Amino acid sequence: MLRAAEGGVTLTVRALPGAKRKTAILGVYCEGEKERLKIAVQAPAIEGRANSALIEFLADKFGVAKSYVELVSGELSRSKVFLIRGVGLGTAKALVKTWVSQVD
Repeated sequence: MLRAAEGGVTLTVRALPGAKRKTAILGVYCEGEKERLKIAVQAPAIEGRANSALIEFLADKFGVAKSYVELVSGELSRSKVFLIRGVGLGTAKALVKTWVSQVD
């Protein structure tokens, strides 16, 4: 789900666009041996709105500017990979662990 990358980390996400409630982390999505952070996105998957909402959400969660979050793959897919600059792997793992443990 998380990997070190030059200048930051990559995060693999399973997006669920068009959520009725607010954008939120739902837990971990497992597909075979691959794990992804499962995020419900209130924005619809129309004209890149869900991708933009995810970038804004992840920037807020990681405490970085939106310009530090980049969608590197999965623009039209529910499975996406984001590059988050300015965050170390250890910090990112601790944050994600905290978020997942707070899921109801």
